[in-house]
Amino acid sequence: MTTTTAEGLWARCYHPAPDRPRQLVCFPHAGGSAPFFFPVSAELSPVAEVLSVQYPGRQDRRAETSPGDIAAMADQVYAALRGRLTSRPTAFFGHSMGAMVAFEVARRLEADGGELTHLFASGRRAPSRYRAESVHRRDDDGIVAELKLLSGTDASLLGDEELLRMILPAIRSDYTAVETYRCDPGAAIKAPITALTGDNDPRTTLEEAEDWRAHTTGAFDLRVYPGGHFFLSSQAPAVLALLRERLTASEEFTQEGTH
Repeated sequence: MTTTTAEGLWARCYHPAPDRPRQLVCFPHAGGSAPFFFPVSAELSPVAEVLSVQYPGRQDRRAETSPGDIAAMADQVYAALRGRLTSRPTAFFGHSMGAMVAFEVARRLEADGGELTHLFASGRRAPSRYRAESVHRRDDDGIVAELKLLSGTDASLLGDEELLRMILPAIRSDYTAVETYRCDPGAAIKAPITALTGDNDPRTTLEEAEDWRAHTTGAFDLRVYPGGHFFLSSQAPAVLALLRERLTASEEFTQEGTH
């Protein structure tokens, strides 16, 4: 498989903008797919070219098996996108599971001599914060109940038995990856980190989100929005405004950070 083919398999660019001076790579949540970030791409295309990662086991990659492991996923993403990630200033945005994958890809990029301008870690507690969770061991109904609790899957899809059965293997694999992930408490990247969280997220407390601070040697700030795990939907204008601001003025986000 050539690099170009690998890039096309792992990342989708809905609004090509090769002349933009920067790029943003977006990592979806557990059970999520690349089109989740289509609105982000549309909104930010005037200032950055946006790539959205497409994990195995869903949509056009449905026939592939998801690795069920964050480190393995990060290895595969980095191998596929390595050349692209060093082509111009790059920032990452990851939501929920995507925040974990983005952090691990960032570690690989920096270890390889590359540089990330910013990591936006959304809807997920810090990598070193562990909870004993076992959603991936539930039966199908139990997983569906979790999806309804978090409101991260289209309600019409949850009511479509045939479609639901098609995506459940990928969702279970994603939950396996998230719930078995372990990170060295001392693991840190050089890139600044902005953690974003909903004030009513049942899976992340403010303290757990704040602990992202320990995972960067650069600047850090925490942004809290009204809402639950998928605050991104109701708070999209505010989140997009933050991304636009940081992407276009990253040089002003100094080592002092904000809080």
